[in-house]
Amino acid sequence: MYEPGKLIIAVLAALFIGVSKAGFGGGLGMLTTPLCVLAFGPKDAIGILLPLLCAGDLFSLYHYWGKWRRDNLKFLLPGVVIGVVLGVRLIGRFSKDELNIAIGLLAISFVVFQVAKERIFRAEGAFEPSHRLGVPFGIGAGITSTFAHGAGPVVSMFLIPQRMPKEIYVGTTVLIFTWVNWIKLPFYCLDQTLLAWSWLPPESIITHRTLVSSLLYLPLVPVGVWLGVWMNRRIPEQSFLKLIYLLVFLAGIELVFKIDVASWFLK
Repeated sequence: MYEPGKLIIAVLAALFIGVSKAGFGGGLGMLTTPLCVLAFGPKDAIGILLPLLCAGDLFSLYHYWGKWRRDNLKFLLPGVVIGVVLGVRLIGRFSKDELNIAIGLLAISFVVFQVAKERIFRAEGAFEPSHRLGVPFGIGAGITSTFAHGAGPVVSMFLIPQRMPKEIYVGTTVLIFTWVNWIKLPFYCLDQTLLAWSWLPPESIITHRTLVSSLLYLPLVPVGVWLGVWMNRRIPEQSFLKLIYLLVFLAGIELVFKIDVASWFLK
C-alpha cells in the first residue's frame, strides 16, 4: 500500500499527462516521470507511465490531426529505433540509484534547456531538416525517452530551428511522440528470458504489476485532458510554465541528491 503523500504525487502525475496532451503547459510532460519515480521507484514508474502516455497520445492526435509536418518522421524515426534498442538494453545495467540520478539529471537539463533555448536558437533563418541531423537527434530522443520518457529537449532542438507556426510545431511534436511511445511499447514488454535475445533488457519493464497500476490511473488521463482544455481558456500559460519548471527542477534535485524536497510540501 502506498503512502498517502506518494499516492497524491502519482495522481498528479497521471493528471498532468492529460493536461499536457491537451496542449497546455508543455513542461508538464517532463514533470510526470520524476513525480512517478518518487511514488513508485524508477523502473516501475517508467513501466507504469508508458501505457498512460500512449493513451494520452490518442487524445492529442485527435485534437491536432493533420496539423503537423510529417516529413520529420522520416528524418527522426530511424534514429529513434536505434536509440530505443540501446536504451532498453542499458536500463538493465543500471541500479535503482543510478536510474534515479539519470532521470533527475534529465529533469534538470530540461529546465536549463527551457531557460536557455531562446538564446540558443536566436540565429537567423530556419534550417531544413535532413537525415544527417535527424538520425543522431533520433538516437538521442530514443535513448532519453526510453530512460525517462524525457526526449522533449532533444526533439525540441530538432524542431524549433525549423521556425514552424506554433500550432504546427505542437502538432508535429504530438505526432513524433506518438510514434516514439508506440515504438517503445513492445520493447518494454519483452525480456531476455522470453526470447533469449541478448540485446533485450534482462526483465520486462511493463509487467503485470505495472499494468494493473496503469489501468488504475488511466481514467485520470481524460480528466486531465478536460482540465487542460479548461486551463487553456482561463490561465495564462507562461506564468503557469514558470511554476512547472520550478517543480521539475526540484524533482530533479531530489532524485540526484536524495534531498526530500517533497516533504517540504506534504507536511
